[in-house]
Parts: sequence; structure tokens; C-alpha cells
Amino acid sequence: LVALAVLLSVISPAFRDPQNLINILQQVTVNAILALGMTMVIFTGGIDLSVGSVVAFSGIVMGILVIDLGVNPWLAALIGIALGSVCGTINGLLISRFKLQPMIATLGMMSIARGAALTLAGGRTISGYPPGFTWLGNGTIPGTTIPVQIVFMLLLYVIAYYFMRYRRFGRALYSVGGNEEATRLSGINVFKYKTLAYTVSGALAGIASVVLVAKLNSAQSIAGQDYELDAIASAVIGGASLLGGKGSIWGTLMGALIIGVIRNGLNLLNVSSYLQKLIIGFIILIAVLVDAFRNRERS
Repeated sequence: LVALAVLLSVISPAFRDPQNLINILQQVTVNAILALGMTMVIFTGGIDLSVGSVVAFSGIVMGILVIDLGVNPWLAALIGIALGSVCGTINGLLISRFKLQPMIATLGMMSIARGAALTLAGGRTISGYPPGFTWLGNGTIPGTTIPVQIVFMLLLYVIAYYFMRYRRFGRALYSVGGNEEATRLSGINVFKYKTLAYTVSGALAGIASVVLVAKLNSAQSIAGQDYELDAIASAVIGGASLLGGKGSIWGTLMGALIIGVIRNGLNLLNVSSYLQKLIIGFIILIAVLVDAFRNRERS
């Protein structure tokens, strides 16, 4: 990350402008929140392909509640987060109780959530939220120029780090991913913790939807497309192993920042969005290959 920042600062002096650095942090907020939940799932040896669609679904439900039905926006936000949690819990139950492959179960939820968002929205964009709500996505901390969404994202990471580092929940997730059978034989409820990991991922997708809607002042049924890929990439680039049991919360944040810095730098260099996708794809492949070699050496 440091090497990238130095290189881009030399190539494009506009990169090191303080406002541009704040813009990068704002741009990665939603992905970083999604990647946080994705990391917990990956710790268990799973994957969640539904988070992008859950972002759209939760956002559309919030939009209908606030704009069409006049519900308090913060209550609607809580309902949206709860819906995300329900989607995640269903994923967890399908995977841990009914033994479905994580990719298949979450692929099904991805289609269901996206279809529900498209059906409920009817193709329209729902906009016009009150200023008190959009403050979360566009406001600043009183007396400073620090955006609220950045502080909110960092607070989520601090909370997640505490639970992963110092609480039974975090130790159990690492253990399940490291060796599920040994974890079960040691008396840890594998079913409970795998389900919880997907529930947290769904809840964080709902939270990411709240931030996105507040930032854009609108909810769209097509929101969140390919977000799951960026979330997986952030976790893997940050050191999480797709085999489970390895990685760190702060590594995931660094991974999200690396993707954000690369995208921002390519934009400053006027690289087309199509070529950007190509470059990001290569970076993901390299990260997965490094992870594979690392696991092979460890074996």
C-alpha cells in the first residue's frame, strides 16, 4: 500500500492532495464494510456471493418504507439491517445445517435478493431522503472536515477486531476454518458459529446499504453489482486464506485500501474503466496464487 502510494504520488502529484486521499477513504467505505463481513465468512472456510444483492434489496426496502410509507428513516435503516441479517442467517442455515456448498447456497440467495429488489422497485430509483439521514453518507464530524462515513467504518473495524481478537466468537471462527472436525470434537458448536458468521456478513451488507443510500440519497435495484467480488478481493489481498483459518481484520482494511488506491490512481491517469477491470482482475488472480503457494509451503 505504501509502495503504491509513493509510486502514484510521483507519477501524478494530484494523488497526494489531502482532499484526494480523503476521497479514496470515502470511496472504499462501502467495500470495506462488506469486506469485513466477507472476511469473517472466509475465516470459516466459506464464501458469500450474495452481499452485493443484499445491499440492493435492503436499500430498496428502506426506500419504500421511507419515501412511500413515511417511516422514520433510522427505523427503516434498522429494518434494512435486520433483513440483511435474515438473508445471512438463511445462508448460514443452508450451509451449516443442510450441508450445501457455500458457493451454491449464497449464489441462490444472490439471485433471490436481486430479484426481490428488482420486483419491489419496479425499475425505479427511490430518492429524496431527509438531510438528517444523508448526513451519515455526506456529512462531517462537527468542527472538522472528517467525513462521518469514514469514522463509522473505522469504528466497525475496531469493534470487529475486538471480537475477533479477544472474544470466543473470533477464536471459534478461526478454529472452524483451521480444522472443522477437530473443532467439533473439542466441544465447540460449529453449527452455531458458522451460522453466526453468515448472519454477521448479512448484517454488515445491510449496514453497507444504509451508508450507500445515505451517500447517494437514492436506492436502486441495480446497486451492489460486483460488490461481492471486490469484498472477496479485499480479504484475499489482505492476507485471508480462502481455505479458512487465516487472515486478519486490519489486513482486510489494507486490502480494500489497495484496491481503492489503484482505482483512484488509474482514474487520475485517465485509464479507461474497462482496462481498470482487467487490471483489478489480474491483481485478484495474483493474490489467490500467492495464497495457494503459501498454503502449499505450509503443508
